[in-house]
Amino acid sequence: MLNIDQQARFSRRGMLHAGALAFGGLSLPSLLRQRAVAGSDSGMADTSVIFLFLHGGPSQLETYDLKPDASTEVRGPFRPIPSNVPGIDVCELLPKHAKSAHRFSLIRSCTHGDGGHFEAHGRFMSGNAGLKAGTFESTHPQMGAIVGRCLKSRTRGLPAAVGMGLVIYNSQYGEYVPGIGEGYWSSAWRPPIVTTTGLPNSTLTVAAERLDDRTGLLRQFDQMRREVDQKRVMDSMDEFNRTAVEILTADKARAAFDLSKEDPRLVAQYGEEWGRNALVARRLVEAGVSFVTISVPGGVKAMDAPGWDDHAINIDLPTIMPLRLPVYDQVVTTLINDIYDRGLDKKVLVIAAGEFGRTPKGTLQPGTATGKLQWGRDHWPGAQSILVSGGGMRMGQVIGATDGQAAYPVERPVDPQDLMATMYRHLGIDLTTHIPDASGRPIAITTGTPIRELI
Repeated sequence: MLNIDQQARFSRRGMLHAGALAFGGLSLPSLLRQRAVAGSDSGMADTSVIFLFLHGGPSQLETYDLKPDASTEVRGPFRPIPSNVPGIDVCELLPKHAKSAHRFSLIRSCTHGDGGHFEAHGRFMSGNAGLKAGTFESTHPQMGAIVGRCLKSRTRGLPAAVGMGLVIYNSQYGEYVPGIGEGYWSSAWRPPIVTTTGLPNSTLTVAAERLDDRTGLLRQFDQMRREVDQKRVMDSMDEFNRTAVEILTADKARAAFDLSKEDPRLVAQYGEEWGRNALVARRLVEAGVSFVTISVPGGVKAMDAPGWDDHAINIDLPTIMPLRLPVYDQVVTTLINDIYDRGLDKKVLVIAAGEFGRTPKGTLQPGTATGKLQWGRDHWPGAQSILVSGGGMRMGQVIGATDGQAAYPVERPVDPQDLMATMYRHLGIDLTTHIPDASGRPIAITTGTPIRELI
């Protein structure tokens, strides 16, 4: 460990505390020790996944599965438009999607039975139902934790899986990123949460006035590297502390967060807020990270709306969608086209989905905050739509279909386990892999079957 004098010198200079990268109270060196003891299977596929998670549950009827012939209370205020692929219609507020439909496929028939947000997070992102007692966390390991445990990082200094973009819920539950929960495993397997500055969500300290200064942050990384080299601090560290410093100062990690290397026009296309996360995610998977999950906010800015949780008491859906969907349209299509234009479409699989869909029939109620009548939709796990792009898979198709109200699948129902199996197959993870639970009992990482229409 860094001794007290050395830590103080780093702190006085506003430097990063290399030994204090906390993952729910677990320091990075401790995490590395636990992983070394636990061991890890190695997958060799040079593939990756960017998972755009729309916390709150987007309405299928206002995005990818509109029903223009349904009654007014079902079909909502927006109309479908045709895309450049016959048979794929999307919401009129997604015109850039319509021009890029040959580069994605839509699953309209995903279904499961959990209607609470966090119960559905667990069901969708781990494939299994159940929450840890007194928490919002899944009892089972979620996608990011499974990928992190099954795959070793392909690049020294980079983890196999990371999360980006916090879901801020309330004082009871705090904040987290869906998809990284370790379930019944040790917290050593919980992927780190990072920001577009390259900082983990942790006790790492940087001068507050420089948090938004990307150039300044990179200078801090460089300064730390020089101090480590000049003072031979590394000589006094054990193996795991050395690795902790390497993660924080590795060239690959630093380069992934340095957006000055990107064409400013492309940076502008991605935009601010979560669009910046999407661009960094593309750079992270290029650098060697296997799985990045991004929490996609429901407003124009992160706190404009409570995720995509469009109850009438929360938000007026006809008002928020014309503000929200153009931003979503811009970022998703920019990411997809960027991946294809760089020739990464076989390597990188992009998935965009929430934890469930919304009710077929809308409701009109006074808004809790506004007191005015608002129209919205409630939770609905009976049917949801999912966008899938790249991964060397078959694009330009619709998989499955729902009834006339987008309530339930009438063709090709898909379980979240099937989506997980498709994703793990792309990453080169053996679908027969079993990993022990807390009692040592071997548990399958998925019971699903890869979606045949895609592969």
